Amino acid sequence: MNINTFKAFRSRNYRLYFSGQSISLIGTWMQRTAVYWVVYTKTHSAFMLGLAVFAAQFPSFLFSPLGGVVSDKYNRYRVLLTTQIASLIQATLLTILVVFTNYTVWEIFACSIVLGTINAFDVPARQSMVYQMIDRKEDLSNAIALNSSMVNLARLIGPAISGIVLEKLGAGTCFFINALSFLAVITSLLFMRFPKFIQETDSKKIIAEFKEGWEYLNNTPSIGIVILLLACVSLLLMPFITLLPVYAKVVFKGNATTFGWLNSAIGLGAVGGAFFLASLKTGVNLKNILFITLLIFGVGLILFSHTTNLPVALFFATLAGFGMMSQGTVSNTIIQTNVSVEMRGRVISYFAMAFFGMQPIGGLLVGTASHYFGAPNTILLEGIAAIIIAIIFMPYLRKGILKEKDKIELIEMEEATVNATK
Repeated sequence: MNINTFKAFRSRNYRLYFSGQSISLIGTWMQRTAVYWVVYTKTHSAFMLGLAVFAAQFPSFLFSPLGGVVSDKYNRYRVLLTTQIASLIQATLLTILVVFTNYTVWEIFACSIVLGTINAFDVPARQSMVYQMIDRKEDLSNAIALNSSMVNLARLIGPAISGIVLEKLGAGTCFFINALSFLAVITSLLFMRFPKFIQETDSKKIIAEFKEGWEYLNNTPSIGIVILLLACVSLLLMPFITLLPVYAKVVFKGNATTFGWLNSAIGLGAVGGAFFLASLKTGVNLKNILFITLLIFGVGLILFSHTTNLPVALFFATLAGFGMMSQGTVSNTIIQTNVSVEMRGRVISYFAMAFFGMQPIGGLLVGTASHYFGAPNTILLEGIAAIIIAIIFMPYLRKGILKEKDKIELIEMEEATVNATK
């Protein structure tokens, strides 16, 4: 770690965003951990766990393209502020449901669907706004890596706290803490300062805007290949997290605290990967890092799959977390530093579809496979799939990815052109 690790903090808006979002994400991971634990303890079904993931994330797959158009067409700042307030309301309603009613898992699923719909608009606006928060565009890749460190530090802390709170105070308390945590990010947004937003007079309809984004993706293989790779990873590999409650309760004979430790081990590896990427110098060969980290992800899953000793399993989970986060962040960096300014929101929406939208489908597949083959064998197959995906995509990645410094120069020229035409 060196002084360049935190160079994105030179931008005031990004410092505010990072501080508020860091608190909010801890609450988010507490809620996510609690939802999956509640579903499993009520149903004892790996398939229902997969269905819980599906309910939470499939709406993002459906509505992210619309969210991307909204992000490009309207004031992203106001869109993000609205989605954060809506998320606060959702967490509050979930708290009331669990604390004051005799709820069922189907009502939990309904609340998850609401949150997934909100996220379909939140993610494109939030990811796209990072570019606007950075004063020096050469700091963009550093900001993206720091974002990942923030997410995964929360992933380290949130589940660990959630496991303890679940045991002592119950799921309702986890949901209430999450509701309160949104006040931090909303406050940070209110203190940010951006240039006055000028509404474009473009009268194109939403369908036309969406079609433009799809055509742009088809004509930009350096982005399209990465998004396709990310979709495969999200469909076949990322849903291994769905089976962690099974490992905690069945394989390791543990409780909610054990579940929290497993999640936190993955978060620990992810944090390490995030800081590693944040420390990279400008111009590094990202495609090689993407290939290597995907292999690490696969090896970590293979080693974790049949380990029955908890401390050893936590180490392998940390290794898998490192690979999982690193390949996701490198993909995001390649996309964000290679996309044109006017298409940013729409391309990010496709990123969200690939990253968040494929996971619920994968969750159903993994839950079903686990029912027939068992959780250890399912995760073993996921690890093997990671290695196969890395080998298949490596030749395509070599063809179309620009060097990072060239991409930054291209983006700045495009931004200057767009500003000159306004």
